[in-house]
Amino acid sequence: MRVFQTIVASVAVAFTALPALANQTPIADVQRGTMVTVTGVVDRILDEDEFRLRDGTGALRVYVGPNWVPADIGEQVTVEGYMDNDIIFPELYARQLTRADGSVVEFSHRYE
Repeated sequence: MRVFQTIVASVAVAFTALPALANQTPIADVQRGTMVTVTGVVDRILDEDEFRLRDGTGALRVYVGPNWVPADIGEQVTVEGYMDNDIIFPELYARQLTRADGSVVEFSHRYE
């Protein structure tokens, strides 16, 4: 019984360390002009402040400027932000990025 309790406690700790998945949006379902939370793998670094995020449903551009991309190709991340209305190159303007280890990077988009 003690082993079972230890396993249950370990699983509970593991799940509490994960970001909330209830409000996750598959990339294919992201709507322009909305706040979204998406999880995927960094597929490609497009520029110093932009990368492509891919999940099993599609891919999208994520803008973190004027900051540097804080993740590596192949890394799984969760990004919260605003999906812009651009017709040609729609981008997710990231407000927060959570890495697989639980560390959080906040972004402040300041333009002068």
